Amino acid sequence: MTTATEQQIEAKLAQLNPQYLEIVNESQMHSGPASDSHFKLTLVSEVFSGKRAVARHQQVYGLLAEQLAGPVHALALHLFTPQEWQQQGQVPASPDCRGGSNAG
Repeated sequence: MTTATEQQIEAKLAQLNPQYLEIVNESQMHSGPASDSHFKLTLVSEVFSGKRAVARHQQVYGLLAEQLAGPVHALALHLFTPQEWQQQGQVPASPDCRGGSNAG
């Protein structure tokens, strides 16, 4: 089931003309009540060609500033050009949360 936050993220990222876009709500993996707060984003776009990772991240953060200032607490970004995606083809699994009440 897609949440309103996921729909907002997807709509804003449409500007990047993604060839592939996956938004995974990982909120249930984190301490505290599950909510629309933790996401993993994989995006493949020609827009990223010639840009370093930092510039790609800044571009996405700029588009999602409203969500990052509100409901989204954590956003793991995996941003690729189509050529990089052909070589990579997958993203690493997210680690378990060790923050909040799970910190030790």
